[in-house]
Amino acid sequence: MRSYTGLRALVAPGCPLLLLCLLAATRPDRAEGDPADSAYTSLPIREEMMAKYSNLSLESYNISVTEEPSVSAEQNITLERPSHLELKCMFTATGDSNSVNVTWKKDDELLEIADGSNITKMGNTLSSQYRFIVFNSKQMGKYSCVFGEKKLRGTFNIKVPKVHGKNKPLITYVGDSTVLKCECPNGFPLNWTWYMSNGTAQVPIDVHANDKYAINGSYANETRLKIKHLLEEDGGSYWCRAAFQLGESEEQIELVVLSFMVPLKPFLAIIAEVILLVAIILLCEVYTQKKKNDPDDGKEFEQIEQLKSDDSNGIENNVPRYRKTDSADQ
Repeated sequence: MRSYTGLRALVAPGCPLLLLCLLAATRPDRAEGDPADSAYTSLPIREEMMAKYSNLSLESYNISVTEEPSVSAEQNITLERPSHLELKCMFTATGDSNSVNVTWKKDDELLEIADGSNITKMGNTLSSQYRFIVFNSKQMGKYSCVFGEKKLRGTFNIKVPKVHGKNKPLITYVGDSTVLKCECPNGFPLNWTWYMSNGTAQVPIDVHANDKYAINGSYANETRLKIKHLLEEDGGSYWCRAAFQLGESEEQIELVVLSFMVPLKPFLAIIAEVILLVAIILLCEVYTQKKKNDPDDGKEFEQIEQLKSDDSNGIENNVPRYRKTDSADQ
């Protein structure tokens, strides 16, 4: 009853402002939200996040930006777990460095320059640094420092470790078994997952539902998919996906499954060509041998022609000849 009376006293005339202040003080602050849902422009993260990841060591990366647009200033940063980063850009101006301003961007979005960014000048050299903590996959990407009106840029590419597989298609035959392998030389994934192509979609491979597949690996940074009793329809695209605290990385491997008739086709074509060539050679030999066995064919033809000619001359010789007499004799 006393507490209720006290509350009524606060509501009494003359005290409404005090009640509103009390309610405002006890109301949860919605502006804080979940750090994982923070926009990119809220970086660097708030003080409570800095305290949460205070045990992280500071990792520093540097880039030198020149006034030559053709010279690329770019650096790759590989992360697999939350990290405290310091990105530094140095730019030496040929003119007055006081007129050169610096902005920071993540991808194409402008970042707020707060306590996490510092700009120093030494002569014509301008230096800018950006500190923040990467604690989820949304913060991965490209961070760029942009100098002056010419938009001279230095870029830091922050990504998870890359997964490597077999670049060339793996060729095998129906009925055999094969092993697809992926590895991550620069990191240790939390887990591996294998997928196979189903048209345009990726279908997870469940080794418990189908004994055709087996997944294993000798080390944490590698995985092997064994496929047994291969069929032609088992050929296609396979993906190995590695999961890290800050994102995922995947690699594609092509598997080609051939029937036994495929390697025999060139061999059969060669045999057919050999048979055709042997047949042509035999026909030529037979024709040549026939010519050798009948050497008088040409002479007989000449004799026949000669006989025909003689017969024609005989007929002409048998025609009676009349002697021409002189008209005077008559």
